[in-house]
Amino acid sequence: MAGRLIRIGVLGCGNVGASFVELVADRRKEIEARTGVQLEVVRIAVRNLARSRDVEIDAALLTNEAATVVGDPDVDVVVEVIGGIEPARELILAALAAGKPVVTANKELLANVGVELFEVAERVGVDLLFEAAVAGGIPIMRALRESLRGEPISRVMGIVNGTTNYILTKMSEQQMPYTAALAEAQRLGYAERDPTADVEGFDAAAKAAIIATIASGTKVVAGQVYHEGISNLTLADIDVARRLGYVVKLLAVVDVNRDAGGGEGSVGVRVHPAMLPTQHPLASVRDSYNAVFVEGDAVGSLMFYGRGAGGHPTASAVLGDVIDAAVNLVKGTHGSLGTFGRSRIRPIDELTSEYLIGLEVADQPGVLHAVTGVLAAHGVSIRAAEQEGLGPDARLFFITHDARESAVQATVHDLRELPSVRSVDALLRVVGPA
Repeated sequence: MAGRLIRIGVLGCGNVGASFVELVADRRKEIEARTGVQLEVVRIAVRNLARSRDVEIDAALLTNEAATVVGDPDVDVVVEVIGGIEPARELILAALAAGKPVVTANKELLANVGVELFEVAERVGVDLLFEAAVAGGIPIMRALRESLRGEPISRVMGIVNGTTNYILTKMSEQQMPYTAALAEAQRLGYAERDPTADVEGFDAAAKAAIIATIASGTKVVAGQVYHEGISNLTLADIDVARRLGYVVKLLAVVDVNRDAGGGEGSVGVRVHPAMLPTQHPLASVRDSYNAVFVEGDAVGSLMFYGRGAGGHPTASAVLGDVIDAAVNLVKGTHGSLGTFGRSRIRPIDELTSEYLIGLEVADQPGVLHAVTGVLAAHGVSIRAAEQEGLGPDARLFFITHDARESAVQATVHDLRELPSVRSVDALLRVVGPA
């Protein structure tokens, strides 16, 4: 007996969209045998009808009118992989209003207006699924919204941008300068011609906003996420971290503080380079791979690891969501995200961490006393210190105890004013003791 036919309309047929169409064709028999639903792609919206594609697609399925795909009565489920905020937002709202489940891989959209879309989906009672929007093929969204829904999550910390992780791997393991490592990433297709979104932390910040929203149950948008990139990191930074027992990674960090008295609680969300102890599980994540580390009150620590980008891994995540949406549609149900509460978004100045502070100083009597006096004046205490070199090339490195960001920034400002300090040439946050 044949399973229920679920017809799919796809918005976008780039790398991910084309891979998704190919996966549906390759796996439809196995999916039907395991789920009782038949999947068939019946409409595909593209910008350019004449463009050649890596997969063979029946030209009769193609249109350059995305709205007609959403409005087609023969389309049961809509897959959005065009990216950007508009017209994606308008198209998704139209699909939801028509009672059609939507699967999206659009991190920019969800990081800015995701809660609005989730609330509409909840009101009309259909699925809005988005596994592929964060960390490609890694099933972190499903884990946060389903498996860990009853878990009080205290922290989510991850490497969620493969481009920067590849660059930092080359810098750490081959002592390749930043510019050369970036060029290599571009040559291999890991980095765009304009790499700004990746190397300055915008991409990771969008993903962090989505993670924070689901992990905390409160609305977090991309503009509330503090972010720094890796473009100012040097081989000297990488080297001193290695000597002290750390590796440098670009991390997205979400800290959730729930108010036990029923108040709003607070959420801290940030993206920046950080020094990780070499024994931390995230420290061994190399090249373009992604990994997300989750800490919960009852479950302890979990790590999710895999390909964070690429056509097939991301399309696999899209397909998993489509199968869920199709099965739910047949059953007349949907996966609920519930309601989103209110939490205060803590600015970076309020957050605390250990820090590495590196100084280029004049090697003369009284320098150490002057420097430590500035740290003490701002309540920043030293956990470890070392000197590198002598004479005009002397550098001092300090690792602090846990300190407030605002106090450390004030310390750096005053250190730069000291006559004996030529420059503050390193400031890295430290995650966990070595």
